[in-house]
Amino acid sequence: MSGAPALDLGDLGLDEGAHLLIKRALAAVAVGAAIDVRGRAPTLAVDLPAWCRAQGHPVVALARGEVTVARVERGAASLGRWRGAVRAGGPDPTVAGAVVEAPPARWGLAARGAMVEAGAPALDFPLAAKQVVWTDDAPRLYAHAAAAQWDPATAIAWPAAGTAPAHPAEVEAAVVQVMTYLIENETAALIVPARFLGRIHPHFREVVQVLAVQVADEARHLEVFHRRAALHGGELGLSTAGGQASLATLLDEPDFAIAGFLLSVLGEGSFLDLLWFVRDHAPDPVTAQIARLAAQDEARHVAFGLAHLGRHAALEPTLRSRLAAAVERRHAALAHTAGLNDEVFDALVVLAAGGWDPAALRRGHAAVVALTAAMDVGRRQRLHRLGFTAGEAAALSSLHTRNFM
Repeated sequence: MSGAPALDLGDLGLDEGAHLLIKRALAAVAVGAAIDVRGRAPTLAVDLPAWCRAQGHPVVALARGEVTVARVERGAASLGRWRGAVRAGGPDPTVAGAVVEAPPARWGLAARGAMVEAGAPALDFPLAAKQVVWTDDAPRLYAHAAAAQWDPATAIAWPAAGTAPAHPAEVEAAVVQVMTYLIENETAALIVPARFLGRIHPHFREVVQVLAVQVADEARHLEVFHRRAALHGGELGLSTAGGQASLATLLDEPDFAIAGFLLSVLGEGSFLDLLWFVRDHAPDPVTAQIARLAAQDEARHVAFGLAHLGRHAALEPTLRSRLAAAVERRHAALAHTAGLNDEVFDALVVLAAGGWDPAALRRGHAAVVALTAAMDVGRRQRLHRLGFTAGEAAALSSLHTRNFM
């Protein structure tokens, strides 16, 4: 046999991997073209024709002996599962057009850029529109989040067990109450993105990754807030019905854009100011470290919310009216609640005062009032970034839940 590319298998049998060499050689020729295969494996004369039939490659000549020689044509049927397959977008998110607008349900769990075999099952991912979930900042935000992860056991200088606080007991009680409040709010901040993770089409993998890290961030915050609350043996503080009702409205919101707006842009944005307040008035280094590290994470969550919603609003002009209606609806639903837990407000005053001295309490109270004003300014700025006018931003900020989150 001559005139065709030759492949010498030596004594390698098909049951030892020779089929990989044959597949590779056939892939290098056109459909209908042939290769000459030779080998000394004892069962090659039987195994080769059987394998070729299964793969759709005609054996047009076969010589048996101590050395088996066969001419094998590449068959059209050999395209097999590649026939009808489509490429799921592009492999590189930095290439324009790689992330498609509406990935089909049958792309399922396939990696972006993979060839998807015809007949793949259509999986149900309701959030499957680029306009609804995507931001071009997602790859950068995920890379930053992955690089900025911290270990609660080593990033914080925890004191030895049984160490007494150096600050007054009333200040420690204030810290514990604030931590109790942070725990329940961060629990909601964990649950909201977790609810949507399984609904986003995997084609938008960077968005899924950003939200997955956000869930991990909140889980870490819960750990350190719990650990700080129990650091000196104190019991946790009060969780109020009003606070729970406020957070329940976040958990009940079914719309991805609205939930992200209420949580990240308004709630977590306000919490950034709160965490910086705790950092600045912390009575001990551990509390300050916890607040600083948590704020770094929350800043990323807010950045994703703004980037995602900014793009969405630019593509859907009616989105801003839907977001405004959601704020008004939430305000009406919470009108009967008392707002911020009195114990939390008082705890923040004591934290800023550092004790019970009247002059210090006056300064602490003024600091908390300034905190609420700073939260309002921050909310207005973020709303303006999303395209709301100054008047609209002021009105919506004033309707934000009195429970901060």
